[in-house]
Amino acid sequence: MKNLLLIGGGHSHVEVIRRFALQRDANVHITLVNPTRHTPYSGMLPGLIAGHYTFHQCHIDLPALARTAECRYVEAAINGLHADAKLAFCDNGETLEYDVASIDIGSTPATLGIAGASRRGLKVKPTDRFLIEWDAVLERAKQNNLFEGFRIVMAGGGAAGVEVLLAVQYRLINAGFRAGQYALLTDGDDLLPGHSEKTRALFHRVLQQRGVELHLRQRIVAVNRDRIVSASGQRHSADLLIWATGAAPAGWPKACGLAVDEAGFIRINDRLQLVDRPDLFASGDIASMDGYERPRSGVYAVRQGPPLAENLRRVLDGKPLVSYHPQALALALISTGDRYAVASRGRFFASGAWVWRWKDWIDRRFMKRYGVV
Repeated sequence: MKNLLLIGGGHSHVEVIRRFALQRDANVHITLVNPTRHTPYSGMLPGLIAGHYTFHQCHIDLPALARTAECRYVEAAINGLHADAKLAFCDNGETLEYDVASIDIGSTPATLGIAGASRRGLKVKPTDRFLIEWDAVLERAKQNNLFEGFRIVMAGGGAAGVEVLLAVQYRLINAGFRAGQYALLTDGDDLLPGHSEKTRALFHRVLQQRGVELHLRQRIVAVNRDRIVSASGQRHSADLLIWATGAAPAGWPKACGLAVDEAGFIRINDRLQLVDRPDLFASGDIASMDGYERPRSGVYAVRQGPPLAENLRRVLDGKPLVSYHPQALALALISTGDRYAVASRGRFFASGAWVWRWKDWIDRRFMKRYGVV
């Protein structure tokens, strides 16, 4: 009997469990460890914030999914490994043994080095924590009419920052709140780096039409109670700050001696193995594949699921592994808060309500694989 440990309930690991459920292996015992019972699908997060979806429509019930593969579920967070001894340490005090382990724990917004960032603002990742904090903000708003005259600021000009801010605005307006001001700050020269000029131009128009201030080249260096300070010395007021700035890894992989890149992301090869540990695998945002620089996007995490499942099965059976080569470009479907979206892939561009319906169909089809209807 071999012990397979899945650390984290990310997009790749839910597919691993689904595939082991479809093709059982009596010689493999699987354990899934995740700090929360429900894992969100990131593609539907803006729709959930905007009010288009319910919580259960865009979350996978991990214990229920685990049961389909006779997989043990442990509700805890891993905070370290002893790779030589093949032991994983949970924050609930439990120690788990493994023969092969895989890590899919996502990332958080990059705020290291920004004074006050750890105490101020809502981080869009981890998503489960953000949703709890966002619900608390909405509840306080209902009780105290909190958003009258409020200034809401998004830090981050990528797809996540733009989508989440527009979803927040849509939700508040449709809930009857008249929030005073919205602003988006990015340290880049423009919005949506890596996307086409047409995509960027459309979102410039949308932000302008909806009264969202856009501040470019604003690298945030400090945050205090009601002020955001940029490297240029400019100060921006904020009553509610939301962080969607790049991606940062958990600290424990580096601390316990796993191979990581300069930013602290786990280094893997094209078989999704750690570059120096054939018994350890990683995928999703936490992983950095040598030789391939790709955006940290849920699209790539989803695509890594099938080859990860195949190679985990093969390494447990002592068979040669298969290589995975991530696509150079991925289709991004970016919503504008309402039921309207943009399709962007390289030079390809399309927009409209039909794109939102297409995105909705893709997202619902994905969730249906894991028992969500």
